[in-house]
This record gives sequence, C-alpha cells and structure tokens, in this order.
Amino acid sequence: MSELLTRLVEQTPIPSMYRIRQRFDGTVLDDPIAELKNGLKASPQLQALAPGAKVALAVGSRGISRIDELTKAVVDELKLQGCEPFIVPCMGSHGGATDEGQAAVLAHLGIDEKTMGCPVRSSMEVVELDKLPNGLPVYCDKISAEEADAIVVINRIKPHTAFRGPIESGLFKMIAIGLGKQKGAEACHQLGFKYMAENVPAMARIMIDKLPIAFGVAVVENAYDQICRVEVLGTDTMEERERELLVEAKSRLPKFLFDSFDVLVVDYIGKNISGDGMDPNITGRYPTPYASGGPEVNKIVVLDLTKESKGNANGVGTADFTTSRLVGKTDWPGTYANGLTSTVCAPTKQATTLANDKDAIKAGIKTSNILDYATVRLARIRDTLHLGEIEISETLLEEAKKHPDIEVLEGPFQWQFDEEGFLAK
Repeated sequence: MSELLTRLVEQTPIPSMYRIRQRFDGTVLDDPIAELKNGLKASPQLQALAPGAKVALAVGSRGISRIDELTKAVVDELKLQGCEPFIVPCMGSHGGATDEGQAAVLAHLGIDEKTMGCPVRSSMEVVELDKLPNGLPVYCDKISAEEADAIVVINRIKPHTAFRGPIESGLFKMIAIGLGKQKGAEACHQLGFKYMAENVPAMARIMIDKLPIAFGVAVVENAYDQICRVEVLGTDTMEERERELLVEAKSRLPKFLFDSFDVLVVDYIGKNISGDGMDPNITGRYPTPYASGGPEVNKIVVLDLTKESKGNANGVGTADFTTSRLVGKTDWPGTYANGLTSTVCAPTKQATTLANDKDAIKAGIKTSNILDYATVRLARIRDTLHLGEIEISETLLEEAKKHPDIEVLEGPFQWQFDEEGFLAK
C-alpha cells in the first residue's frame, strides 16, 4: 500500500525554503523563580497554613516553561512554613488515565519524588462533592479531598483550544478538570464544549467552596514560551484575576504573521505542547465550532510525536496527513481515551498515513488545490509553542520581506531527507 501512495505523490515537487524570524513582544521576567518565591512569602494564604499541614500540590501535564523549577519553589516554601507537601498529578485523563501513567507524565517533566523532595501521590480514585444545577456531578481526587489540609494549584493561563469565554484554560480549569481526574474531566465535558464556558467555572466554584484550596500559582508566557508573569492568587481574587490574565495571555499568544497557507508542516505534536497536540489557536484548525481564529490553512501535515506525550497522539485527527513513524509511536487506546473523556473524537482519529516525511509533505502539496505546485504557500514549524523561527516556501518570500516584524535568516535551500525519507530535525 505504501508503495502505491509513494507512486501517487512522487512527481509532486517540494519547493525551495527560507528560514525566517518572526518578532513578537519579548517581555520576560528575568528571574521568575525569585518572583514566585517573593509572591509566596507575601501570600497571606500560605502564611496561614499551620505547621504540619499536609498540602496537596496539583501539577499538570502541560509543557509550561520551567514547570519543574516552579513546582520545586512551591514545595520549598511550603516546607519553610513547616508544611508537609505532596504532589498530585492534576491532568484529567492524560497519561492513559492510570495512576502510573500520570506519575510518569510528571516524571518526564522533571517532577518526581527525588527531584522535588516530596512524595508524588498518583491515584485515579475520586469522590463526588456535589452536582451542578444542570445535574453534572462534581468530582475531586480522593487523596486531595480526604487527606490534604490544603490544596495548591499551578497552571498557565491561556486561551482554550475548543471554546471561548471569560475564563478558559487556567487555574479554574485545572481545579474543575485536572483535580477531577478522568471522571471529573468526563463529567465536565459531558454536555459538550458548547457549555464549557459555563460548566468549568461553575464546577471550580463548588470545589473552591467545598475543598481547602489555599491558593493558586498563575503563569503567563510570552510568544517565545518564556514566563512573563507569575502570580500567587488566593481563592478570594482568583476568578477575577484569571479573567484579566486571560486577556493578557491572548495578546501574547504567538501567531503566524501570514494570513494563509496551502500547507502547514508541523514537526511535533504532543500533549505537552497542547491539550490538542498542536494548538488550534495557532493552526486555525479547531476541533469544535465553539472557537475560531488563526490563519486559513488548506492542508496540515504532522510528522512526529513528542516523547513527553507518552504515546498520546490527540490532535493527529485534525491533521490531513501524518507518517508511519508517528502512528507507530502512538498508544491508540490512550489516545482514544482522550476522545471518550472529552466527547470530541475527531482529533483522535488516524490521519491519512504515508510512509515517511517526504511522502506526507508531498501529499499535502498534491492535495492543496493549487494549479502550480511550485507556487505552494508552505510553512514548517517545530511545534505550536515555537513560532519565533520558522521555514517558509519561496512563494512567501516577498510577503515576508515586506513585513516589519519578519527577518529573513537563510535561504534558499532544499530540505534534506535521509535514506528512509525522513527529515533531519
């Protein structure tokens, strides 16, 4: 079969490429860890914790910049207060929705008992706290609910990939869906993304009311995946401040400085990059009709899966083409679990699969609905967290030269493929 597909695309040319730099606002904290520690020392919520208090520190699976250092800073400050911290994986159904899988996800981020100096207690067991007026149950990790004297949550504030609202992806979502484990995530998604902007805050408010949530650590990153803001928020100000930080996070989101592409090539997708493998806010390819924005892209080609994703290839189904390498690395039951939990199953489907990078890229060009393949508007990125330096085809060169925030770094050059047809990355 792969030989047939190779024959079908082999005459499709791949254009000359240029490497460019897109410039964004690079505002960054010189020392975000020191900033966090200062915020913790000034936090009345932390100071109110009694010596000997058992504190559950909820940490998720996202590839937040310096998440291991941020987590260690919180652990250290809790210990200085005389508390006994332990870490709880806070990631819904990620890690294959298993105790071991979720602990392994954190370990891949540099967060384990040895590096943090405190236990990691991973369990998928939950307790039901209450129900929303619409009947949805509200769940919480059993260990955090029953054995912790206090709970602390860490997360990045950013736009969600499948819905829009005053609160999207941040501390409230981490509480409602992350702390809720697989059952909580499933419950929150039960009525679909159309109602997520209402259900996430509603569930989080109940959990804040019924659980000893002390404070949250909110992180905002700039377009270069660097920390530009970190704040310690008590539950009395968390909702209002998260709304404000989301506005800032949206303004700092990296983006393409082009309106459209015929083909977008993405080297890596993964759960550590985005909950959707690749951020739809960047690609313009959304899994639901309840979010929009980004460039117009005809075909998307994804080449590989990050190690940190632990085989979860959620998002590959929103691409048009992929490679046998990515498919071979995929834990399909774990990936399908993502769709069964979120109720959005299209992103977990297997995209049309070609033997290698060369064939997949040629397939994208061949099906991009242009008359002359040599004029293809093609871009290549490492992943959707890194848009500072990207590659573009020759057709986009003049447009790039005219943009005040684009610098042409190198080119023209031809992509080099190895004997098996894969790009050097």
